Amino acid sequence: MMSPRLSRRNRVRVLISLLIFLGFSAQAAIYSAPPQGSRLLGFPMEHRVAEGQSLDHVAQQYDMGLLAMMAANPGVDPFLPPTGSTLTLPSQMLLPDVERRGVVINLAELRLYYFDNARGRVYVYPIGIGRVGRETPLVKTKISQRIKDPTWTPTANTRKEWLEERGIELPRVVPAGPDNPMGHRALRLSYGNGEYLIHGTNHEFGIGMRVSAGCIRMRPNDIEELFELVRVGEPVRIINEPIKISGEPNGLYLEVHEPLSKNEELDKSAKTLELSAEQVKVLSAPELNDSKIQTLLREQRGLPMMVN
Repeated sequence: MMSPRLSRRNRVRVLISLLIFLGFSAQAAIYSAPPQGSRLLGFPMEHRVAEGQSLDHVAQQYDMGLLAMMAANPGVDPFLPPTGSTLTLPSQMLLPDVERRGVVINLAELRLYYFDNARGRVYVYPIGIGRVGRETPLVKTKISQRIKDPTWTPTANTRKEWLEERGIELPRVVPAGPDNPMGHRALRLSYGNGEYLIHGTNHEFGIGMRVSAGCIRMRPNDIEELFELVRVGEPVRIINEPIKISGEPNGLYLEVHEPLSKNEELDKSAKTLELSAEQVKVLSAPELNDSKIQTLLREQRGLPMMVN
């Protein structure tokens, strides 16, 4: 049920977003952009588990990331969630606190946002990012090239890793096709020597996880859609924002994600979650529920919650 304190305009906006989202299940989540001053996007949703479904099956069904599904449903067996049980979908979020323009990638939440300002829409995609030791860089850059059916030129280090870890001797150039891990579409970033790309994949597993050699990996349908939306020269901003706060008409919302770490073996509780001085100031307001704030900071479920 929508809050009675939501304005009529905001109720209409939520309903429009709901209709758009339901019409695009298993594709990108497409939302009506919230008005300036608001960053709350989407709405809470649940899913009843069918027999034989895993969390990854559900994540694919709604085009969400696996780790996001696991964070939203702590304690649930990702391989065998109980049939008939109810899962929380990470379908509501706060926009990152950056300019709403072009492509914005928030590594901490493993999501890519594309702002279609001409049509007042926000496209949200789950992504795979660089693993520990091959991290995706934090940069302001732009799209330098759109590539259909890209070839893949693995580096010497990558060829060595594949040989040592998988027993596969890669050629110097992997042609386009089903064996190419870049999929059928790629968007090259101008950063560095152009070695970082947003691209597809030939394997479904790994979306919404830290699995790549530094590039941003997307599901095939998602990269094909994004490929048609963006143009060369569009800005790309890659950030790491595990804590998001937004004052909305009905209260203050806090969304907390597990912070990235240089050590993938660390337990969540051992990872450092750093609040900025401004965030500490906002969350210290006496009218807020400090117990709820501390719970959200500890649990790191990636869901926006009101903390009034």
